[in-house]
Parts: sequence; C-alpha cells; structure tokens
Amino acid sequence: HVQLVESGGGSVQAGGSLRLSCVASGYTLPMNMGWFRRLPGQEREGVAAIYIGGSPNYAGSVEGRFTISQDNAKNTLYLQMNSLKPEDTAMYYCAARTTGTWYRWNSPRAYSYWGQGTQVTVS
Repeated sequence: HVQLVESGGGSVQAGGSLRLSCVASGYTLPMNMGWFRRLPGQEREGVAAIYIGGSPNYAGSVEGRFTISQDNAKNTLYLQMNSLKPEDTAMYYCAARTTGTWYRWNSPRAYSYWGQGTQVTVS
C-alpha cells in the first residue's frame, strides 16, 4: 500500500521560493507521480506531473516557474516553486499511481494514492 507524505509548505512573500517534498513508502520509485493544488472553493487542479520514461508536464500557469523532479534514491518527489505569486496560494497535494490510466496527467482520476497536503501561502 503506497503512502505519501508531503512537507515543505509555508508562508512566503511574492517572488519568493519554496520546495515541496513528497516521501513515498510502500513502493519504490520511479513511479508516475504528480502535484495538484486546491484553491479555496475550487476543485483540485493539476500543477505538474512526471511519468516514467516521459517528459514532465506543467500547467500553463506555472510553466517556467515550477520544476518537478524525483530522487529515486530518497524515494522522494519534489516541486521547486520559484517566482511565487499570491494566486499560487493553495493546499498542495502529492499524487501517485502504479497502474495504467486513460486519464490525462492533470486529472485527479489518473491517480490512486494521495498525500494529506501541505499549505502554501503567498502574500
């Protein structure tokens, strides 16, 4: 059973940076994984994803500012967030799947496992 634990959220001023981490247990990376965020009152939206053997995918709103990566030795997924904006304020979730899917990378339905979330606040 895969478990995901996020960390690294916090409060930062606009223009600042944060790095989110997601440690996976119960499965050995690499794994198809992604980051989602939920803005207040909205559905989860895909931020970035990294699939085995493929290039990373990014939402248009974060491309060029965020970088997703995996460290297989540490069984950890990262999201480096630079040039943060107030509109990036959200709860950020790590997601993973170990099977195939017909859903796009930015659909929550593409993932079977979720972390508990870490809050990012940009002011």
